[in-house]
Amino acid sequence: MADHILESRVWLGKARPDVFAFFADPRNLPRLTPPAIRLRLLSPPAPMVVGSVYDFALSWLGVPLRWRAFIREFDPPYRFVDVQVRGPYARWEHRHRFLEAPGGTWVEDRVTYRLPLGPLGHAAHALVVRRQLAALWAYRDRRLAELLAPVSSSAG
Repeated sequence: MADHILESRVWLGKARPDVFAFFADPRNLPRLTPPAIRLRLLSPPAPMVVGSVYDFALSWLGVPLRWRAFIREFDPPYRFVDVQVRGPYARWEHRHRFLEAPGGTWVEDRVTYRLPLGPLGHAAHALVVRRQLAALWAYRDRRLAELLAPVSSSAG
């Protein structure tokens, strides 16, 4: 089954070190996630480094799930990559890049993901998951505007 790609680019009117520090703090992920998902950090909020592992609890369509993320790459304040090692996806790899710009920072995301269950997962993506991820990213952009700075975004 083919992978799916979600890419987005958001400009934040804050300095790159500040933006990177916000994203690298695992306690902030629930703040950027819609309340209906009920995302909670279960791990101690240890500083992010290569090899860090974070456990989360969440709810998808009312079904409780666990998610374990592994920090495969960490290069402050430029980029980091987290991968799902346990969770609802057959594959989830999320690359975060932070690009300095006049008056702020561009945050670029590239998520490569695949759902389980072959053709059934493909149908779920077409019917539900693709739209849910787009809505999640739109929510994230709104929350970033509230929490950090004015934003300008594009997702696809």
